[in-house]
Amino acid sequence: MTHSPFRFGEIRPEFGVPVLNERAVRASAGLLFFFAIVSFMNAFLMGNFQPTRVFVVTFLLDFTIRIFINPRYAPSLIVGQWFVRKQQPEYVGAPQKRFAWAIGFVLALVMLYLVVLNNVIGPINMVVCSLCLILLFFETAFGICIGCKLYNLFNKEQAQLCPGGMCELAPGQRSSTSIPQLIILVLFALTVVAVAQWVYRTAPTRLSQIPQTGSAAPAGPVDPAEVERCKVPEFAKALGHEEKWKLHNNCR
Repeated sequence: MTHSPFRFGEIRPEFGVPVLNERAVRASAGLLFFFAIVSFMNAFLMGNFQPTRVFVVTFLLDFTIRIFINPRYAPSLIVGQWFVRKQQPEYVGAPQKRFAWAIGFVLALVMLYLVVLNNVIGPINMVVCSLCLILLFFETAFGICIGCKLYNLFNKEQAQLCPGGMCELAPGQRSSTSIPQLIILVLFALTVVAVAQWVYRTAPTRLSQIPQTGSAAPAGPVDPAEVERCKVPEFAKALGHEEKWKLHNNCR
């Protein structure tokens, strides 16, 4: 096994291609997903885009190190490797991972231009952020690298050493879902829908619908500063979240 400051993946004698530890990669994706969803929800619910701007720059720096220097020195992978240090490594092909990470790098560049440099606020940001979240979630939750699947569409040499032996697994060897399992899944989904309908029918949906005790405080004079603070931004109107924005910013 050899290491180099500017090598993408590990060269191990038992494998014909450079490899990466899939367990560390998934741990890294989980860390990035956590901070991505926190910043996304701050922007989506609170209208606060500052955490998103910080995360975009951090994400871009991390992926720049991954792709152009060496994944061993990417901060998220260093932390991810530490978390799984006591687990048996699962080595996967590095070429397809580099292709997948290049997709994330391009998305981060788009967000850098829109959110960080130009302060663009609107649906396009939500679309790009949602795409990043989907890619990260599938990687960390299911071990499915969507970018790696796209790798085979643009490269003559097919991906090798896929997570879980997926590349080498014949179609007949793959596990399938049985009819009883599907029935249980459908019944479970119907139960959740019924419970949700009951909750929304019986519970108050807004603070104004909750019974209040005592007399209401008399309305005071209108504060111009408060009126300006509670002015709904255009991005919230474009997303159809005007009432939600007022709720989360304590505006009536």
